[in-house]
Amino acid sequence: MPQERPVEDLTEADAKAELDRLAKAIAAADQAYHQNDAPDITDAEYDALKRRNRAIESRFPELKRDDSPSDSVGAAPADGFGKIRHEIRMLSLGNAFDDSDVTDFDARIRRYLGLPGDAPLTYTAEPKIDGLSLSLRYEAGVLVYAATRGDGETGEDVTANARTIAQIPQKLTGAPAVLEVRGEVYMTHAAFADLNANGPRTFANPRNAAAGSLRQLDAEITRARPLSFFAYAWGVVSEPLAATQFEALERLASFGFSVNPLTRLCLSPADLLTHYRRIEGDRPDLGYDIDGVVYKVNDLALQARLGFRATTPRWAIAHKFPAETAWTRLEAIDIQVGRTGALSPVARLAPVNVGGVLVSNATLHNEDYIAGRDSQGEPIRGGRDIRVGDWVQVYRAGDVIPKIADVDLTRRPADSTPYVFETTCPQCGSAAVREPGDSTHRCTGGLICPAQAVEKLKHFVSRNAFDIDGLGAKQIEMFFADDVLSIREPADIFTLARRDSSNLGKLKNRDGFGERSATKLFAAIEERRTIPLARLLFGLGIRHLGEVAAADLARHFGSWDALISTVDRASPAAERAVAADSAELVERARAADEGRRAELKKTRDAIWDDPPLPDGARTAWDDLIGIEGVGSVLAVSLVTTLSQPGERRSINRLIAELTEIQPPEARATQSPVAGKTVVFTGTLTRMTRAEAKARAEALGAKVAGSVSAKTDILVAGEAAGSKATKAEALGITVMDEDAWLALIGG
Repeated sequence: MPQERPVEDLTEADAKAELDRLAKAIAAADQAYHQNDAPDITDAEYDALKRRNRAIESRFPELKRDDSPSDSVGAAPADGFGKIRHEIRMLSLGNAFDDSDVTDFDARIRRYLGLPGDAPLTYTAEPKIDGLSLSLRYEAGVLVYAATRGDGETGEDVTANARTIAQIPQKLTGAPAVLEVRGEVYMTHAAFADLNANGPRTFANPRNAAAGSLRQLDAEITRARPLSFFAYAWGVVSEPLAATQFEALERLASFGFSVNPLTRLCLSPADLLTHYRRIEGDRPDLGYDIDGVVYKVNDLALQARLGFRATTPRWAIAHKFPAETAWTRLEAIDIQVGRTGALSPVARLAPVNVGGVLVSNATLHNEDYIAGRDSQGEPIRGGRDIRVGDWVQVYRAGDVIPKIADVDLTRRPADSTPYVFETTCPQCGSAAVREPGDSTHRCTGGLICPAQAVEKLKHFVSRNAFDIDGLGAKQIEMFFADDVLSIREPADIFTLARRDSSNLGKLKNRDGFGERSATKLFAAIEERRTIPLARLLFGLGIRHLGEVAAADLARHFGSWDALISTVDRASPAAERAVAADSAELVERARAADEGRRAELKKTRDAIWDDPPLPDGARTAWDDLIGIEGVGSVLAVSLVTTLSQPGERRSINRLIAELTEIQPPEARATQSPVAGKTVVFTGTLTRMTRAEAKARAEALGAKVAGSVSAKTDILVAGEAAGSKATKAEALGITVMDEDAWLALIGG
C-alpha cells in the first residue's frame, strides 16, 4: 500500500494522489461493510482511512473531491431488496480522535457562526452504537416503510424485517403527520453469544450479526434473531419536533422509541470530554458494542445555520475510542515514487497484530521524520531517529496507514547506522532533489520515469476522475507494461477500444480477462467518452488542482473551450505573476519597516508593466485568480501545465477522443441570485464569511474573490474598502448585508 508523509508536510499534488488511493480503499471497505455484511478491515482501520482523508481535505480544502470518500456514506444497495430513495440524505459523521479534535470542533462551530469563545453553546453527547443505520417513515402514526442507509441516497427496503423488531413501534400516538425516525439496529452481547451458540453460522461480531439478520430476504429469519434499536435522529418531519436536540430525543422517547439513556447535555468541550471518559470507562459493562461518543450542537436553529458539507453535518462529530499499539522490528526501508515524483519512504515490518489488523508496512513520511525532527526542525520522539533493525512502536489511530510512534533504543543493534536518504530515483535513476522549503525529495525524470507515468494514469481512471469500471490500478499497470495493448497516456485508453477490432480478442486472452469482462471494459471506456468538465479537469492530474477547485473552474467557465481560451490568453501573465511574486518576496525580506510598502508596490507594478503584456493577458489572468478558491499558485500551475507543448499535445489527443464534455449541473434556479457572480467584502456582522459563501452557493450563485466586469453583486460589509470603490466604478450592484439577506429571503 502506498505510504505518505504527515499531512502538514504534503504538497497539494501529493495530497491529490493520496486522496485517490483513499477513495479506492474506502469504497472497497464500504461495499464489504454496508452491502456484504462482511467487513475485511476493522473499525479502527476504516476510521483511520476516513480520518486521513478528512485531514487532507481540511488542510487542502481546494482538493475536496466531488465524490471523495468524504462524499460517500455507504455502498450501493445490494440486489435482492427493493430500493427506497431517501427524501433527505442519510449522512455520515466526521471523526475526532483526541482531545484537541474536540476543542477544534467547538472552535470551528464558533468561527462559522461568529460566536465568541465565552458565548454559551450546548451540546448533546451520546454513545455511538456499532450497528446498522435504519430509517423508519411513519405517516399518520403508522409505519409505512423501513430502509437501510445504502449509499446515503438510496437504501434497501427492509420494511418486513423491521416490523419484527420489538423496539420499533408499529404505530405512534401524538406524532407529526409525517415523521422519519433514524437510528441504529444492533445486537446485544448476550443475543450475539446465543446466536453463535445455536445459529446456523458463526458471525465475527455483533455488528455483522445484526446487519446480516436485518438483511434477510425471509423476514421470519429476522424475527428469530433478537435485534434491538436505538433512535437518535430524524429525517423528514411535517412539523418541528422541538427546539433542541435533547428535547427532540425526549419527544421520540414519548412516541415509544428507545433512546440511549447515556445521552447527556454538555456545556463545553471540557464537559464533552468528561462524559466521553465516563462512557469509555463504562464501555465493557454496557452489554452492546460502541466505538465512540457522538457530539451534536443542541440548538436545532444553530444546526440549521451550520448546515452540511457534502456528506457530513458541520454540527456533529463522532469522538472515536483510541486504537491499539504494538512493538515489532523494522526490517527494511523502501522508497516508493508517486505521481508527482515524490519519494516516500516505507517501513517494512515484521508482521504484527495492531487492533485486529496484521500490519507489515508503516509510513515513514520523509527524511526529516526518519531523522527525528519535524517540518520546522524541532525534535520529535525526543530526537530519536529510526534505523533498520530497530524495535518500533506501531499505531493506527487517526491515519490511513500505520505509523511509528517511538523507538526502543535499549534494543537497537550495536552495528546500526543512521539511514541515508536516496538522492536518485529507484525507478528511473534520475536525480532526486529536495528543493529549499520542501520536505520531500522529488524525481526529476518527469515523463521518462515509469512510476510517475503509471501513477498519473491511475489518477486519471480513479473514482472521482474518469472512473472507468474494470480499469483500476492493477489493470493500468498491466496495460502500461503491455507491448501490444499499451496504454501510456490517457488518449490510449480510448483508442484501445477501437483502434483494432482484434483488440477485444487479444484482451480476453490476458490474465484476469475473459470475453465478458473484456467486452464490459470496452463498453465502460466508450461510456466515458461523455464526461463532466469537472471530472475531466480533475483527471488531468494538474498539480494543486483538486476536485473542489476543478468544480469551481467548471462552474465558472462552463465549457472546456472557454477555459482553455482563458488559459492561453493568461499564459504571458502567469509568467509575469511568478516574477512579480518572487521579486516581492525578495523585497519583503529586505524591508525593515512599513515605509518600504510603496517600494514593494512599485517593484510589482514595474514587473507587470514592462514590457507591456499582450492584449487580454492581464484580464484573463485576473479572471482566473478572481474565482473563489483559485489563487495564484493554482492558476500558475494550471496555465504552466496546459502551456507545455508535450502535455498540451497529450491533452489535445484526449479531447479529440471525447464525444461530449458536459457543463456542470445547474444549482438552484428559482432563487433571485441563481447564476449570478457575487463578491463579499468588508466585515459581515450578521453571518460569517464562510456562512455567507455557503448560503450563496446553495442558492445557485457563484462566489468570487475579487471584483471584475463579470461580477453581478458586491455585498459590502463594514470597512468595505477598494472592492466597493471598484464595483461602483464598474456599475456593479452594491448592497449592504441587510439588503443581501432581504434579497435571498433572510
